[in-house]
Amino acid sequence: MDFSPLIQVLLSFWYLIPILFIISLIKTPWFKGIVGEFIINLFAAWKLDNDVYHLIKNVTLPTDDGTTQIDHIIVSVYGVFVVETKNLKGWIFGSPNQKMWTQKIYKHTNKFQNPLHQNYKHTKSLQSLLNLEDSQVHSVIVFIGDSEFKTSMPDNVTFGMGYIRYIESKTETVLTPKQVVEITNAIEEGRLARTFRNHREHVRHVQAIVAEKAAKNLCPKCGSTMVLRETKKGGNAGKPFWGCSSFPKCRAVVAVSE
Repeated sequence: MDFSPLIQVLLSFWYLIPILFIISLIKTPWFKGIVGEFIINLFAAWKLDNDVYHLIKNVTLPTDDGTTQIDHIIVSVYGVFVVETKNLKGWIFGSPNQKMWTQKIYKHTNKFQNPLHQNYKHTKSLQSLLNLEDSQVHSVIVFIGDSEFKTSMPDNVTFGMGYIRYIESKTETVLTPKQVVEITNAIEEGRLARTFRNHREHVRHVQAIVAEKAAKNLCPKCGSTMVLRETKKGGNAGKPFWGCSSFPKCRAVVAVSE
């Protein structure tokens, strides 16, 4: 069979290949993370006085059980601000004490880890490295993208440039200029080198944690993995629960602990 006509057609549309590749790349979590970090860096450079606030980006620190990666650290006499970025769209539901928050896009529901809990490890890792008090470290969560909070959020959970306003609201001096320099140097010296190998090791560490948590969350009846789902009807509509992944063969249900 002569494939020449088909080859000619494919060659005539060769320019679509890089376009499709770029479109697929834009949709990846990796690219969204890069865009989110860029926007946060841009806001900080634009709105915060560089002589007062010192931005340190993409910091990976060693911990007792592996590594932890911090999106942004901003050091000033008003404290060390640990910034966690979330690039999400849709409606966001959550409260400080919930383990999981909810993202709703039309009829689709997705659960994600409470970013306040996620950032807690970051702040504690920094406190351990720098020997700082709780009053000297501030946790900040910033959402970007086409998202909207549908529940009341604490002051340190912000959207867009709201994180700048939160940082500027802290006006009590808790560090001396000398301490600011020492802390900035300590972070630079204590961070792991920004190499592909260290990034890969951190990704493996995170994947191992996710796998370990998933392994512990097994069905009490058949041993299959439990999946986070949401009640669709009745008085408990909208509430999450753990359902067996083998449904409908296995109908085991476990309540989500708050």
